[in-house]
Amino acid sequence: MQIGYVGLGKMGLNMVTRLVRKGHRVVACDTDEKARVKAQKAGARTADSIQALMQSLPSPRIVWVMVPHKAVDAALRNIMRYARRGDIVIDGGNSHYADTLRRAKQVRAKGVRFLDAGISGGPKGALRGACVMVGGERSDFKKLENLFRDISAGRESYIYAGKAGAGHFVKMVHNGIEYGMMQAIAEGFEVLRKGPYKLDLPAVAELYNHGSVIESRLVGWLAKAYREHGAVLKGISGTVGHTGEGEWTAKLAKKLKVPVPIIEGAFKFRIQSKKKPSYTGQVLSALRNQFGGHKAEK
Repeated sequence: MQIGYVGLGKMGLNMVTRLVRKGHRVVACDTDEKARVKAQKAGARTADSIQALMQSLPSPRIVWVMVPHKAVDAALRNIMRYARRGDIVIDGGNSHYADTLRRAKQVRAKGVRFLDAGISGGPKGALRGACVMVGGERSDFKKLENLFRDISAGRESYIYAGKAGAGHFVKMVHNGIEYGMMQAIAEGFEVLRKGPYKLDLPAVAELYNHGSVIESRLVGWLAKAYREHGAVLKGISGTVGHTGEGEWTAKLAKKLKVPVPIIEGAFKFRIQSKKKPSYTGQVLSALRNQFGGHKAEK
């Protein structure tokens, strides 16, 4: 396929590289010249503006948007200036599903198709194959299924989730679950560290990740963080960053009258970690850095 791609951050650049390797022809747009040069080296054509991007694509156009959720509205407004009936726009970022519903309605009112794609796997997943959750009209999904297959890690790594917003809804709840799982791992390792035995925490993390019930990618990433930073996680901040998705899940659960004390507690811990950094916070920061490339240094 020929695809327009807006956003060449750590996720976008890797996904563009993967698409090119899979045989797709990509025209990538970003205001950052260095990012465009990297995309060119990966085999993509580039454009320095959305206008130039849209003018370089044949109709009907397929445009993937991969920008932070706060920048999606501005990107879509710009795209819609040049979009024509029958074009397809895909929001692949971490948007709140309610915002996605609004955007889908606005875009479709002009005869342009709209899909939302929740992407899990971080920058490495974007390059090697991600987990993809798609919302929108099933007919549009079927039309682009080969694209979602090529972005994903395999046939079982992508799904049509349902109508507009469903992809981002599934991804939002995924992120809330992620908050809780990470919190449990981090708290457990602080208990191990402060317990009555002088344990080799890197060895315990490796052990847990070979045949135990809690064997997982998260525990594997913690073991890797220990290999890189040592048991004390030297240089890793005890204050944990957050991007909002865990809070979104907790707030929606409250509206639905579904108790989610684990997810809610995990989000509150991150807020409180700004004033009360801890070893639990260091483990969380190390994990976020491992799978998402988030800043973790003090």
